[in-house]
Amino acid sequence: MVLPLLHAAERQDWELVSKLQHEITELENQADRIKNEIRTHLPRGIFLPVPRPDLLELLTRQDKIANRAKGIAGLILGRKMTFPESLKGPINHFANTCVSACAQAHAVVEHLDEMLESGFSEPETKRVRAMIIEIDRTERDCDDQEAAIRALLFAIENDLRAVEVIFMYRVIEWIGDLANHAQQVGHRLDQLLAR
Repeated sequence: MVLPLLHAAERQDWELVSKLQHEITELENQADRIKNEIRTHLPRGIFLPVPRPDLLELLTRQDKIANRAKGIAGLILGRKMTFPESLKGPINHFANTCVSACAQAHAVVEHLDEMLESGFSEPETKRVRAMIIEIDRTERDCDDQEAAIRALLFAIENDLRAVEVIFMYRVIEWIGDLANHAQQVGHRLDQLLAR
């Protein structure tokens, strides 16, 4: 939902941005309800195939992605934020890459059931580890793009209002956080595999 939100903000379609921000908030609230449901019903006994604290930490890492998306949407709508023309292409590419990292993390989490069913078999573990390596590669790509965008913004920041620049840097950082949190999801799953 972050990508359509950025595109709508780019077109200054604030009605659509508001609608998308509301949808993102609803999805984040739904994710919180699911998280609380899982926490409440996750067995406390010895019958879990992986340690309960590790599963709870994995859940927390995933929740941070939803929270950050909600923050991005709220800030863009609240400030009616658009990026200068020279940053729009790089920002869109950056956001696409960061959202891709989230999709990769989601795919890895989807394999958790298969890993449990296979008893963490070697072929399944290798496949998941390869997916985690790809998340790391994507996150590094996001870091490089973020640095390049910051340099572009720095080059033109004297032409913009200071308060706008501050919030642009914040949104850039938060978009990058999506990939950072996705990488942390992958690392948490990798730790589960190592046990």
